[in-house]
Amino acid sequence: MKNTAELKAEAKEILRGKWGKAVVLNLIPTLLGVAVVIVIILSGLIGFYLHGSDGGMFSSVSEQQQTTTNSWGTNIVSSIISALFLSGISWTYLDLLRGERDQIDPFKDAFRGFQGKFIGGVILLALLTSIFTTLWSLLLVIPGIVKHYSYSQSYFIYYDQIEQTGEKPKILDTITASRRLMDGHKGRLFWLDITFIGWYLLTIPTLGIAYLWVGPYVSATKAAFYNDLQNNLRKESI
Repeated sequence: MKNTAELKAEAKEILRGKWGKAVVLNLIPTLLGVAVVIVIILSGLIGFYLHGSDGGMFSSVSEQQQTTTNSWGTNIVSSIISALFLSGISWTYLDLLRGERDQIDPFKDAFRGFQGKFIGGVILLALLTSIFTTLWSLLLVIPGIVKHYSYSQSYFIYYDQIEQTGEKPKILDTITASRRLMDGHKGRLFWLDITFIGWYLLTIPTLGIAYLWVGPYVSATKAAFYNDLQNNLRKESI
């Protein structure tokens, strides 16, 4: 199996000559995300001025509960939208790695997860993996982290099943397949994430602008990780 350095080198290779389009591909969901945040903030301010009282204190316990519920709902919606964008972007890099395409079409590839044959499954995957991870986290933080890595390949597996067979797999089967595929490899992916900390820190002094370049690098490397897992699985089955 390939080590971290080899996976990163593979990611850089497929991005060579494509960084401009990769940045635009990453920029599209970023701009839409900013727009959503602005709308949420404005909605909150409007609600505060319409219903707030006592110098900003909640007028009742019921309003506190309503706010908590709204916050939870917003987080779920945000997670689903993020999954739809990130899955489509990741699939694009996977196709590049496999030689199934040689270019990035930012304004089309950014919305791949929203296509009819994918959107329902991606939404269910986002919901179920979030719920399962949260339930495990209620026990202790570490089990939640472990399950996060166990379910991390679900979107790739879902994509491969549809593209290779033309049929939509069952969501729970997809999650189970990810868990089995990651058996013995969760530590590898955890370490891979650790190696990107320096790049993430670089985004702080640039006010997040550097993430437009860091994001594609990370996503392409994660796609290389999944592709390596599948190649290794095929070798073992021979």
